[in-house]
Amino acid sequence: QVQFVASGGGLVQPGGSLRLSCAASGFSFSRYSLSWYRQAPGKERELVAGITSDGGRTNYSDSVKGRFTISKDNAKNTAYLQMTSLKPDDTAVYYCNAKWWTLNYWGQGTQVTVSS
Repeated sequence: QVQFVASGGGLVQPGGSLRLSCAASGFSFSRYSLSWYRQAPGKERELVAGITSDGGRTNYSDSVKGRFTISKDNAKNTAYLQMTSLKPDDTAVYYCNAKWWTLNYWGQGTQVTVSS
């Protein structure tokens, strides 16, 4: 049974940090590229960051570049999104996505709220 569970969200003050995790089971996690998306109220889901299956290459949206770091631990079947210098505009539900060829799995989402 495939499970892909996101965690680590919460309420943080502007300028603070959070680390999101996405734990996978039931599929060959090491074969999959991994992305983090977010969706704010009333907005479309947007790509935040991505990483290749082996963790060798990463990409980021301009809005988070230099503040967020995506990583992937294939030994632990877990992906991470380290978020620093958080801004109110980062408030959203964050989703992880694993993709390999035509196979595509989504985590359930974790809420991040940046507010004083």
